[in-house]
Formats: sequence, structure tokens, C-alpha cells
Amino acid sequence: MRRSKFSRRDILKGSSALTLGLSSTSVLFTSVLAAAPPAEAVTPALIEAAKKEGKVVYYTSVDLPLAEKIAKSFEAKYPGIAVRVERTGAERVFQRIGQEYSSKIYAVDAVNSSDAAHFIVWKRDGILQPYVPEDVAKHYAADHKDADGMFAAFRVGLSIIAYNTKLVKAEEAPKSHADLLDPKWIGKLIKAHPGYSGTIMTATYQLSRDLGWEYFEKLAQQGVMQVQSASDPPKKLALGERAVQADGNEYNVFQIKESGGPVEPVYAAEGTPLVIGPNGIFKNAPNPNAARLFQAFCFSPDCQQLIVDVGGQRSLHPQVKEKAGRKPLNDIKTLKDDAAAVEKMGEEIRAHYSKLFKV
Repeated sequence: MRRSKFSRRDILKGSSALTLGLSSTSVLFTSVLAAAPPAEAVTPALIEAAKKEGKVVYYTSVDLPLAEKIAKSFEAKYPGIAVRVERTGAERVFQRIGQEYSSKIYAVDAVNSSDAAHFIVWKRDGILQPYVPEDVAKHYAADHKDADGMFAAFRVGLSIIAYNTKLVKAEEAPKSHADLLDPKWIGKLIKAHPGYSGTIMTATYQLSRDLGWEYFEKLAQQGVMQVQSASDPPKKLALGERAVQADGNEYNVFQIKESGGPVEPVYAAEGTPLVIGPNGIFKNAPNPNAARLFQAFCFSPDCQQLIVDVGGQRSLHPQVKEKAGRKPLNDIKTLKDDAAAVEKMGEEIRAHYSKLFKV
């Protein structure tokens, strides 16, 4: 649940708002400070201070292999600073930090979540530390970063339909969300849960808003295999446990397909849910210098290209190139993200969904 020092309804107070994401998104954040702090370069002094701390603790919802690759790349660039990765679903990341902070346990330095609504709560509660890496200041558009310098869009993900090419012919594969309601898919679908995955929470909000809860009511009658993480459907799809995924990470589908796995992505005719995954650091970070250095690294061209090439993610850094063979993000019809609405309606979405799918 999205607990904070304030009521869930006490939201979006402040004098200005920011839209985070692509032109097709609508994610609102409040401005509670006068302005973002100036950009900070990575200096020898920062590196030395980070080495004295010796580690950075990173809570993230990206797939563990990608999180570990990011960690190893950082450790290779900055020997002597270890990255401790704590990976779980975005909603669990949020709950864990809430529990730790309520007990005055300050263990986390930097965080990434696939649910941008979490940053609304953390910012509103005053527990984020403003910090603007040079790459964010120089290369990220205003609508891709928080106005007060609290966070920026580390990654963009999509929640997509996909199918197993050994079990489904291309001409028979679903082309839309509506196609998933065809009786021929009864007992052949798999999807993840919004109570565990931030990606699926965001996707569930967008689809319920644009297609109505009637869509999910009908989908729930299709004998869907329910899993937790948005990473699970592509993996089980590749194993042939189900023929079609109703939702799940695009990046896992890329990884499996590009390694020779029998999966194929589908970008729904109605539009594909778009998920912004920001990065931020905490005011009470136990390793504040290492946290800043790690945050700067995450937005560097090297790391951003890594999450694209190896991780299958989408980047908003203009110097990063999309990988050949993948459909360009600008060519995909996406649904509008709205983190403020997800923050406001998260509990309702989770409860309604669980009732429909009886989980």
C-alpha cells in the first residue's frame, strides 16, 4: 500500500506540476522547492569520498540479471565501491522502504521503481535527496526529470502482449487486447499481478481507464495463469507453459527472442501501456557520496546504452541508440501514463483486480 505521512487523498500540493515521460504521457509531480539544485559533475573528490564509504545499496525492480550487470559495470568503472543489489517487485520495494523508514532504519541509498507513483509519495514525504547529474541537466528534456531535482526517468518500459511462436502461428496471433477475449485463448493466457509489479500496476490503471474494467472482467473468465512479476510471463511463455502473455515486460521478451527463444512481441492496436521507471537517492542514505556517484553513472551514456543493448529497456538519453531489429519506440502507439492517478487509485486497483481474478 502507498502509505505516507499524509492521507492518500492529500496529494499534489504545491505551486507547479511536471509532466514526466514522452509526449504520450501525463505523469504529474509537484514542485515543493524553489528550483532544482545546479548540476553536479563527477569529480575526483566525489569519487574519493565514495571509495571511503566503499559501497552503495540499490533497491530496484528491474530484472535481477540486468540489475547485476549495472552493478558490475559500475564496480568496474569505480574499483573499490561495491554495489549491493536488492531486487524485488516495485510494490514490494515500496512497502519495504516504507517499513524501514517507519522503524527509522535507513538502509537504502538509491532506488529505481517501475511505478513512478512511488516517487510522488517519497517526494511528498520529504525523504528524497535532490541531486542532478550532469547528463540529466545537459541531455534530458524538462518533462523527463523532476523540477526539483529529486529524480529522473532512468528507463522506459512497455507492458506488451507476446506469443510463443512454437504454439501460435503469426497469422493467428492476437493483434489487440480485444483479441485476447476470443474463446480460443481460454486456458492459454498468462499475466502478472498489480499487487506485486509496478509495471503491471501502471498497465492495469491505463487499460482500466481506456478499455474499462469490463475488459478485465471478461479477461478473468479466460482461465488466465496468474503470476507475480512482470518478468514472469515472458519466461513461462518461452517454456511453453502458456501460448500467449496478456501482459509482461517487453525487455524480457527482447532478451529471450534475441537469444533464440520462441517468443514474439505484439503491440496492441488499442495502444501499449507505457511505464516510466525513475531513479532517485534518499536523504538519509547511509552512503551519500556513493549514492550520488551511482546516480550519475546510471544516467551516463554508457549505462543507458547498457540497459538498452543488454537489458532490452528503452532510454530517454538522446545519445543512446535503439538496438537494430527492435521496433522503435516512436513507432509504437502507447497509452498515457499518469503516476498521480496510480498513486491515488492504487489500493482500489489492487482490490478490484484481486476480486476479479480471485487472487
